[in-house]
This record gives sequence, C-alpha cells and structure tokens, in this order.
Amino acid sequence: MGEGLDMSHISGAVVALSAAGVLVFLGAAQDSPKAQFTARELFYYAPPSAAAKPAASKLAATRPKPVQVDSTNPPAAAVPRPAESGELPGGGRILTATATAPAPTAGTPLGLKYTILKLVNGEMTEVAPDTVFHAGDRIRFNVETNGPGYLYIISQGSSGTWKPMFPSSEVEDGNNRVEGFRGYTMPPKTRLYFDEQAGEEKVFIVFSREPEPDLEKMIYSLQGAKAKPVSRPAAPTAPGPGSGPVMIASAAIDNSTVGRLRNAYARDLIVEKITEDTPGDRKEKAVYVVNPTGSQTSRVVADLTLVHK
Repeated sequence: MGEGLDMSHISGAVVALSAAGVLVFLGAAQDSPKAQFTARELFYYAPPSAAAKPAASKLAATRPKPVQVDSTNPPAAAVPRPAESGELPGGGRILTATATAPAPTAGTPLGLKYTILKLVNGEMTEVAPDTVFHAGDRIRFNVETNGPGYLYIISQGSSGTWKPMFPSSEVEDGNNRVEGFRGYTMPPKTRLYFDEQAGEEKVFIVFSREPEPDLEKMIYSLQGAKAKPVSRPAAPTAPGPGSGPVMIASAAIDNSTVGRLRNAYARDLIVEKITEDTPGDRKEKAVYVVNPTGSQTSRVVADLTLVHK
C-alpha cells in the first residue's frame, strides 16, 4: 500500500487486498455492544414507541420512570457486571444477582417482583428477602407483575407437600388473570404465622402471558368431567358427584412436578435483589425476576424461601 494512504479513519473494519491489488473493506469486525439493563430496569422498560405514550397518572406516581431507549441513537453500552450462573437440569439457566441483559428487539420483557412484609409494631413493613424469621412472626408477601397475564402460586410447608395459594376464591372469585403494576398480597385475607417448629416455608411462583394448562389442571379439577381453566371460572353449581369445578386446595403437588415446571420455565432469567444500599432513587426491599426475551410465550418463575428458626 502507498505511503500516502491514511488509515486513521478506519475503525473496527476488516481490510483485505484483492487479487487486483484493490483495497477491499469486508465490513465491521463485530457489532457494537448493546446497552445492558438490570432486572429492575427491564421490569419498568418501555420500548421507544410505548414510552412516547402518556402513562396513567396513577402508575406515574407509584413506579419509577420507564427506561427508554432511542433505537436511532442508543445509549452507550454498559459494561456487564459479573454474573453468577445457576445451571438447571435439562439445560435451564438462571442468571442471578448482578446479571444484566439487553432490551428485547421486539416486544417487552416479562417480569415480576416480590416483597416480604412483616408485622412490626402493628404495621406491615418491608423486610429483606433473606430475613430469618422466628416463632411468633407474622408475615405476608406481595407479588406485582409488569403486565397483564396469568399468575400461579403454590406453597410448601414443613410437611413437605405443595398446596395451591393463588388463584384463590378470596381474590377475583378465583380468576388468576392479573393486571400489570398492581400488587397482589398473599395470603389474601390472613397472615402467615411461624410457630415453634423451625424449618423452611417455600413458595413457587409462575407468571406467564398465556394460561398454563398443566398448572390449571393441578389447581382446579372436575369430578368425572373435563377440567375447566382457572382463567375462565365456571358459574357456581350445586355440589354433587360428577358436577361442578372444585378447588383442590387439599390436594398435594409433588416435588417432581414442581421441579419439572422449574426446569421448563426457568431459562435465561435475570434476578436482582434490591436493598436499601442498591443505587437509585427508589429505595425498597424487593426481588425482581425478569425474562428479557420479549417473546409472547416467555414465562417467569421465582422461588421464595422463608426461613424460620
């Protein structure tokens, strides 16, 4: 190449010399890195087109401003923070704590957040997700999603059996369709009470944009007839053999079933635990779980473990 050729303006490109001696640009060596967002940022993320629409005044007053990305002039990519990957049987992968992910190219992330509330001096107060509880403590937990969809919650007590907690006949007549950015407190009308027996109470949460037939069959069944989905509860019928939908609150869901659901749904999730020390204007104690893919068929699962000694 001649000495007078200035190459200082060429950046990130692959250059080759053709057989005829002509300089050929083969293209950029690699794409520019995409901006990275935490689970909480993705939970409130709004695409540029959606961000331009006026938000409802109630939501604007109660939740952080959506993370907006201008696709024509994207922000500089953040350096991803180290992530701890949890491998699951069947190839599932959970990215935890400090992981980040880019916003989806289409659609919106699917996410949920949960907070634990403990009775302190007569008031329900947010406590850290890893709080250790003691005999006499009374708690509830709040689940919020970032869009409409279908919520399923089951719990496992010290007996080891899993029982349905939501949908519940005490909330929306048993309908499990939920609205985005609305808190759902569990148990709906009572509090969880820790007795003298130390152990762990486990809660398994599933949130999806579409109803999950397998889960709905586990929570509702018909005696001698085809089960009807929880998302479309049937009109009440007189009790009797072979008639009427029955909430199987007393039925047990085994660990293998929960494990299968976890392995199937817990793929490419990012999880962020928020404490008072987390940077940002919003101070809270919560856990955000987000599927960043933007797919219509994406799901989110969360495991909440309550330890009491």
